[in-house]
Amino acid sequence: MKMLRWSMFITLTLLTVLPFLFENGTEASNSASAFVQNAIYSNRITIFSKSYCPYCLRAKRVFVELNEQPFVIELDLRDDGYQIQGVFLDLIGRRTVPQVFVYGKHIGGSDDLSAAVQSGELQKLLKSS
Repeated sequence: MKMLRWSMFITLTLLTVLPFLFENGTEASNSASAFVQNAIYSNRITIFSKSYCPYCLRAKRVFVELNEQPFVIELDLRDDGYQIQGVFLDLIGRRTVPQVFVYGKHIGGSDDLSAAVQSGELQKLLKSS
């Protein structure tokens, strides 16, 4: 009986809260989230960047030196760039750029990428698939 009450409580709560979520811009964040997920998993290498950011330029240069062509998304050139950074906060706990993904695996920012190159982890990951 307690389980039935608990499930009814959850159902009623969801029915009450869900409409407000969608009224307050959740659809836009779902769209940004879907874009991020698609970009990460549809490309071998994905870099979320800002065109003026020196750390982003450094990350992109790493792949040029490795003769790799990443899929680069310049957030400052997109209307939904700020929303995409909000998705990062939910996904990886950071809003900063660059954010680098290889074969869907989060590598991290510029310093993380440099460390992965130094250790050989990045090269190994690029050769693995």
